[in-house]
Amino acid sequence: MFIACSEMFKIGVGPSSSHTMGPMSAAHAFRSTVLADHKPYLQPKEVYVRCTLFGSLAFTGKGHETDQAVRLGLNGYLPHQLVDVDLRVLKCQIEASEQLSGTEIYYDPAVHLIWNTDRSDLPHPNFLSFELVVDDEVLLEQSYASIGGGFTVVEQELDQHVLSLSQVDIPFPFCNAQEMLSMSGDSALSIAEMKLKNELCFQEEATFSEHVLTTWRVMQSCVEKGLQAEGELPGVLRVQRRAATLFQKLVKSPVNIECHEWLSVYAIAVNEQNAAGELIVTAPTNGAAGVVPAVLYYMDNHYFEHGLSDAQILTFLLSAAAIGGLIKHNSSISGAEVGCQGEVGAASAMAAAGACALKGGTPEQVEHAAEIALEHHLGMTCDPIQGLVQVPCIERNAFGAVKAWLASDLARNAEGEHIMSLDRCISAMHETGLAMSDKYKETSLGGLAASWVEC
Repeated sequence: MFIACSEMFKIGVGPSSSHTMGPMSAAHAFRSTVLADHKPYLQPKEVYVRCTLFGSLAFTGKGHETDQAVRLGLNGYLPHQLVDVDLRVLKCQIEASEQLSGTEIYYDPAVHLIWNTDRSDLPHPNFLSFELVVDDEVLLEQSYASIGGGFTVVEQELDQHVLSLSQVDIPFPFCNAQEMLSMSGDSALSIAEMKLKNELCFQEEATFSEHVLTTWRVMQSCVEKGLQAEGELPGVLRVQRRAATLFQKLVKSPVNIECHEWLSVYAIAVNEQNAAGELIVTAPTNGAAGVVPAVLYYMDNHYFEHGLSDAQILTFLLSAAAIGGLIKHNSSISGAEVGCQGEVGAASAMAAAGACALKGGTPEQVEHAAEIALEHHLGMTCDPIQGLVQVPCIERNAFGAVKAWLASDLARNAEGEHIMSLDRCISAMHETGLAMSDKYKETSLGGLAASWVEC
């Protein structure tokens, strides 16, 4: 099994990896197919694209800006290309034209975007389809699933997706934690070292290291910008940013600040940036993007006297990516599939593993740390109010970061074997997610989302 670090940590924009970045990528893929294979059939006829959103995308897509993401993708943009772009200006430019950029294909969201909340027989909760219509006839149709973390899969390959991940020829093809620990014991390598050797089957070490360190710099920037930004987040909830105020209180405090306070404010800073649609790194999703950066930023600025070396940053993120890959491979990191336990729970497990590794934990302790963090997120629903990645999502990242830190210490100080393995915990999370009502899986039909009434 191999899931690259670049897949677990994607640079993009908020507010959602599965509802914003995924649909944007799917729309871009459909556009590319149209222009590559069907362009000769388009002129001089009347041509338009129709998009239909199903399931969770239809229920909460407006709060997650799925409609805008689809339009950006159809106009040729991918999430990572928007890093230095003023999205407000770009969106205004796109909205000024009835045709997709560089084409004579019409797309008007008011007419050509359909929000289908009725269909229930879906192959995946985050499902969308595109149609190329030429002179009132559908010339091309393609459906996609947005499976979390910005990953997208065409419908025809959905069943084979997990299988294909297992067929890559790598030196340490662990598919579960038990295999990971066994290979670590046999090779005398750490989890991060094994993960690195797998990564180097596909690229040179210098290239890989630069990509990971660039990802870390984006995470750092996200924390620091979030600590400075003030004002109101987008949406009807009118949530006020808190990170800047909280940070100033901590900085000016005359007493020593506990680590959980720093962790919390760093996580909140990141997820306020995400909620505002700013630059973000999926870790492993946008809704859970604050946990890993908060823990790593804390270790860089508070835990180690002289900060972190590049080698330590790589160890942290490689360890975290290995754990995230196991969770994705054996369960899901999508809130629409298994609830928030698969997003913040997975992020907390990843951060716990990274922190434990940097604190000198053994591979067994790293696995234990991930298990503890995930275990204490089991059953967590995904019930964002108004479909916005704000309440309770922002604060949940703060709790996830604190739990990750505690888990890393508990595991490192533990003696002997632990009762619950990470594999069993991931299995329990998966079973819990399958049994969870769809009302609590990113549809905003139950839980906190159903308890809030707009005045």
